[in-house]
Amino acid sequence: MSEQKTNELVRKIFEAYLENKNLRKTPERFAILEEIYSRNDHFDVETLYIHMKNQKYRVSRATVYNTLELLVSCDLVTKHQFGKNMAQFEKSYGYRQHDHVICIECGKVVEFCDPRVHQIQTMVGDLLKFDIKHHSLNMYGFCSDCSVSRKVIENAAAAAKIESN
Repeated sequence: MSEQKTNELVRKIFEAYLENKNLRKTPERFAILEEIYSRNDHFDVETLYIHMKNQKYRVSRATVYNTLELLVSCDLVTKHQFGKNMAQFEKSYGYRQHDHVICIECGKVVEFCDPRVHQIQTMVGDLLKFDIKHHSLNMYGFCSDCSVSRKVIENAAAAAKIESN
């Protein structure tokens, strides 16, 4: 599906959701939706807010927070808690199922998709008699940049300890 078609569809879904909940359909809410669906990354509230301010949108931090919660409620955005008490978000409509590897040093998030994970999900659902609709798999470790930095620091510490003896 083209990006334009996706954007039209998510706008209609959001409009219907707002109407159903008797909430106002403000230009700011739709600007936030558009901004999210123009991105291809994970983001936090502050990053989105600052980016929108830099693009000259007139939105408040509270509007960004509240709109994100609405978008999560209507399944147009997924909220992740990757650690460090900071929620990250990503668009979810028409987005393939994927999993994440997160660096515990710098917070870098890398997506991956492996069909074996889906096979495991199906097998577990069959075995336990569950109709599984989605899953979340997050793996934590050190990215290659942080691994190199850690080795340099460890080597320097080891050399300093040898010198002091």
